[in-house]
Amino acid sequence: QVQLVESGGGYVQTGGSLRLSCAASGVTFNSYTMGWFRQAPGKEREFVAAITRSGGNTYYADSVKGRFTISRDDAKNTVYLQMNSLQPEDTAVYYCAARYGDLSGSIWYTVGRFYNNWGQGTQVTVSS
Repeated sequence: QVQLVESGGGYVQTGGSLRLSCAASGVTFNSYTMGWFRQAPGKEREFVAAITRSGGNTYYADSVKGRFTISRDDAKNTVYLQMNSLQPEDTAVYYCAARYGDLSGSIWYTVGRFYNNWGQGTQVTVSS
């Protein structure tokens, strides 16, 4: 069973940056596809970014393309989400997710139910 622990959330002004981290334990990290999702108050959970096991492919929601970057460090069993040019609409609880293996098509990386393991979430608040 994968254990995921997010960190790095906080309060930032519009235009600011944060880097989220998600540390995994109990698994062979490079066997797992990793993703970030977020959920704002009163809204459904939405996909943010994903990275394949090899790190060779990354996927982003249109709303964050060009501003957010997902990366992984397999030596540290950690996936990161660098968030730049933050906007108030980025305010949400951000969740790290993991799935054993890769998926067969790029669209599936954006679907939460294909991930089997989730962290507890970290709050990101962007003030206007």
